[in-house]
Amino acid sequence: MLEWMPDSWRSKKAEHIPYYDDQDDLHRVEQKLRKYPPLVFAEESALLKAKLADVCNGKAFLLQGGDCAESFDDFSANNIKDMFRIFLQMAVVLMYGSGLPVIKVGRLAGQFAKPRSKETETINGVTLPSYKGDNINGYEFTPEARKPQPQRMIRAYHHASATLNLIRAFSQGGLADLNKVQEWNLGFVKDSLQGELYKKFAQSISETLAFMSACGISAGNVPLVRQTNFYTSHEALLLPFEEAMTRVDLSTGDWYDCSAHFLWIGERTRDPECAHVEFARGICNPIGVKIGPNAQIDDVLRLCEKLNPLNEAGRLTFIVRMGTRKVYDALPLLIRAIEKEGLKVVWSCDPMHANTLTTNEGYKTRDFEAILSEVQAFFDIHRAEGTFPGGLHFEMTGKNVTECVGGIQAITPENLAKNYDTLCDPRLNACQSLELAFLVAEILKSKK
Repeated sequence: MLEWMPDSWRSKKAEHIPYYDDQDDLHRVEQKLRKYPPLVFAEESALLKAKLADVCNGKAFLLQGGDCAESFDDFSANNIKDMFRIFLQMAVVLMYGSGLPVIKVGRLAGQFAKPRSKETETINGVTLPSYKGDNINGYEFTPEARKPQPQRMIRAYHHASATLNLIRAFSQGGLADLNKVQEWNLGFVKDSLQGELYKKFAQSISETLAFMSACGISAGNVPLVRQTNFYTSHEALLLPFEEAMTRVDLSTGDWYDCSAHFLWIGERTRDPECAHVEFARGICNPIGVKIGPNAQIDDVLRLCEKLNPLNEAGRLTFIVRMGTRKVYDALPLLIRAIEKEGLKVVWSCDPMHANTLTTNEGYKTRDFEAILSEVQAFFDIHRAEGTFPGGLHFEMTGKNVTECVGGIQAITPENLAKNYDTLCDPRLNACQSLELAFLVAEILKSKK
């Protein structure tokens, strides 16, 4: 690797990073963050990379999902617990369908920054900077809120720390016990068709566990029955924060970004010669890159060269977000180019971001059928190319929101206002997430 340090990105062109009027305050915040404990540990990120190597080799499946943009004001133990439970439900359904271990990676405990297509927003003739995530500025449409404030990074750190604390307690303290699989049904999901399907599914798991227990295999002597590994991820957008959270692993001498286990680079910031790729190439965390339908093959190959020069399985994940109209044209060419070069990549499908539309009432939404259609295309294309469709990447919530239309709930554009709660992009609610998991499980079973 060419010479690299955590601040090497500062010599490159940096897009979607805010300018702070008070540079002295920015430097004070960065210095304070450098002294804070890591949010995650190098060993955890290395373990995740090993598990993603299994995905790369077709021996495991990746489920990545969570909030579009986490909110300071929406932070609560109940919201985190609801997200965790719907994630567990989806994982066991997908594990049943694929017959493979499911690697669980949440978009939480750090997903506080969002790139925006427009720098400004205009309401009733007033133009202000766009909302870019709670660790940059506020959602309220006022000049004071929309001004980037360095101190928000400190608040983001503490929210991420508290979230991780709770997730670790849930994953290791009993909530993830497969014997409690019936208890994972959320109240508003329990009475739905998806809830009924899950109830039958959970009953089968319970019967299997009872048989295993009779054979001497139980939660008491097999930790995997009562615990699970759950990893965190977010877009590595706000580089001053990411640099401040980057530490040397004393046992290996390698650099890790200790703000999350898995970091990804967005579609808008993946230029191989720019700052975000420069930062990511030097950290040893597993790295994802969002790839849209207009990605140039030469640029994608250059990303592999920059981010995974040793061609290490599990290091690099391509999260393709192409849309139902373009995926059949763009993805096969990309897969063939990667395969021709013998490059090791985890392929994951983000069926959300390229399937966004705006209603006449001004609500951003996504159609459940379009989301499912892109997922189906993703699996079909990989089957035709002889490659492994390694994972799924969703914007989702454990709450009963009305942000995406369609699904068994038959949410219509007219229903969106009922509980439209997102700060940025529309998310699948818990019922839609579980419905999608069952549909994907059927796809996976059909591909065996």
